[in-house]
Amino acid sequence: MQVLRAVVGSGSVTAAAARLGYTPSAVSQQVAALEKEAGVELLERVGRGVRPTAAGLVLTEYADAIGRQVAEAEAALADLVAGRTGRLAVRYFATAGAGLVAPAVARVREAHPGVRVELKLAEPGEALADVKEGRADLALLVRAGTGEGVRLVPLLDDPYLAVLPRGHRLAGRRSVRLAELAEEPWVGSEWPGPCLDAQLDACAAAGFRPRFVVESEDYVTAQGFVAAGMGVALVPRLGLGTRHPGVVVREVRDPVPVRGIQAAVRESAPPQTALDHFLDALRATAGGVPPR
Repeated sequence: MQVLRAVVGSGSVTAAAARLGYTPSAVSQQVAALEKEAGVELLERVGRGVRPTAAGLVLTEYADAIGRQVAEAEAALADLVAGRTGRLAVRYFATAGAGLVAPAVARVREAHPGVRVELKLAEPGEALADVKEGRADLALLVRAGTGEGVRLVPLLDDPYLAVLPRGHRLAGRRSVRLAELAEEPWVGSEWPGPCLDAQLDACAAAGFRPRFVVESEDYVTAQGFVAAGMGVALVPRLGLGTRHPGVVVREVRDPVPVRGIQAAVRESAPPQTALDHFLDALRATAGGVPPR
């Protein structure tokens, strides 16, 4: 149909052939094949040139529309390949939202406004499954280890900080050794899993296992229990949010408990420039996360 369009537009088979880079014979053969398929003549001779029949004019109009759609499709594809447009489905966990994901999305929107990022809060197991099964392009996880079919991109080591009652004996220090908290009652701030494991592994390295007297499994609630004098707690830097007025926060050393935050992407996924842009934004944000 695009050959017919060229013939009608130029008024002759020879001129159309020159425009398309074909031989006149090849153009004539393609028009003849189209006429056979349509079951009707599409061109009629006028002097040394040709003009479309009524049927030829109808097909030419459709060829024009198809040509415009093809051009639009090619432009849209070029934008997608270049990363100017695209859609990303991202899974994340709560404490990575405000400090890591939100600034990264803002960076992408500013630099690549045509890229749409769809966000969903998800539990680690659900998030990883969504990536593996292609329902999500990327998931934020804590120390996921290795996963079959998944590539893990390290983003940030998020250190735990000691949360102490305001009148605690160590509250005047700039930092505390983890072993100095060994005999304290502890307020739990984590669900069982990699985040709690990061705390327990550090405590084991310091020679003790914490004695939990409260299981809050929530950073805000843990601060409330600490402020009430129930014990001490460890909270990751990204999880501190608004501090309770009744607590003080101090750095921990010897060793520093750390949870590793990673981005998980599917190994078999085709290359996506938009995904590369978002990973770059996450890395940039992770590198500039300010201390609290």
